[in-house]
Amino acid sequence: MYIVKLCMCEKNFIKFFFLTVKFDRMIIIVTGDKMKKIIFIILIIFIVIIGVNFIYKKDGNQKYMINLIGMNIEEIRKYSINNNLELEIVEEYSDYIEKGKIIKQSILENTIIKQGDKLEVYVSLGKIGKEVYQEYNVNELGRVPIMMYHGIHDVLETDYIGGNVDKDGYQRTVNAFRQDLEFYYNSGYRMISLSDYIDGKIDVPLGKSPIILTFDDGLKNNILVTGLDENGEIIIDPNSAVGILESFKEKYPDYNVTATFFLNGGLFGQPQYNEKIIKWLINNGYSIGNHSYSHANFSNITKEQTINEIGRMYQMLENIIPEKYVKIVALPFGSPYSQTSDNFSYILNGVYNNLIYETVSTLRVGWESEVSPFNKNFNKNFLKRIRAYDNNGKDFDIEMNFKILENNRYISDGNINTIVIPEEELNNIIEKNDYQVITY
Repeated sequence: MYIVKLCMCEKNFIKFFFLTVKFDRMIIIVTGDKMKKIIFIILIIFIVIIGVNFIYKKDGNQKYMINLIGMNIEEIRKYSINNNLELEIVEEYSDYIEKGKIIKQSILENTIIKQGDKLEVYVSLGKIGKEVYQEYNVNELGRVPIMMYHGIHDVLETDYIGGNVDKDGYQRTVNAFRQDLEFYYNSGYRMISLSDYIDGKIDVPLGKSPIILTFDDGLKNNILVTGLDENGEIIIDPNSAVGILESFKEKYPDYNVTATFFLNGGLFGQPQYNEKIIKWLINNGYSIGNHSYSHANFSNITKEQTINEIGRMYQMLENIIPEKYVKIVALPFGSPYSQTSDNFSYILNGVYNNLIYETVSTLRVGWESEVSPFNKNFNKNFLKRIRAYDNNGKDFDIEMNFKILENNRYISDGNINTIVIPEEELNNIIEKNDYQVITY
């Protein structure tokens, strides 16, 4: 209980101030002629006390999530019942947490919880044994699909096979692209970035396989902006490639949706939005790479023109997103078609306007999947891609490639720090690597 009395009276033209503050049974009386500052300070202290008391009482009714790591399932069930939480249990192998104990929780410790909240906990299945590797056919020397897309067009019907918009199948319909993504997911593939693949950082769950998406040419329909919202952020057409990819992020949170977009000098063909688009992509888990400044054919230009094409594009990206783009070149037309080409070395290294560039990897137009980055035949300088198109299961279309991959695809052990392979594959692994190699 708090009582405050502020009184003022006049006697013989002299002002007296009285402040009485009652804290339960304690009474403090302050008097004097020049007490305004003291009164003001005391009032502030009083207000703070009231505010703290209000917050304390309010928070006293709140419930906070506790740390569940290391608890067992029965303890978690009791906790969820007592706190009216919707419990979902996911099992996962762990080298560090004892079988039956909690590895991680979806609601972080000290987060306010309320009735009906969904709590997802991951329970350890213990260490993975060889019988598990055999059950899932784990093979981290298997092949990895790098998918090559160009345009995604919002049309329902075409004059060509399947979802192809053009004769050669470089352009795809919106519906076909959605079906592609569903197919990859349901076939047990999970996306990783191109850079992570090149660096050997393949982080996908046990029994799943990595897949990489790339887009060439920076077409408008890759990420069509329809305007800006009230906060100045871009509004993305839901039927553009990125709009569709974002919808899959929501639909399948475990899909790890990402892609790399390889640009020419025109960027995404939307001058008023280009820089906003590129920065948005980087901030939302996508990557930007180099497709040469003017989509050059490196088979028939000079050394100087090659340096200009690659260096000028790197310079443009450096000006917009310094050091945040990937130093990877998607070769226009797949040119040059050989690493022995006179121009190939200038795609990898050069100096343009005092900018020294070093390309980490190049991508071909290609036709089939690539080897594991742990395979002794892995050549990051000249990687093959699968053209994402339909051709009745022939000429290395999607259907044909994924049928081949059924027997030789990369299948993960779920641990980014180990390489697990069948014993007969041991001679195919790269000699020097920083990972623990496990055979079965």
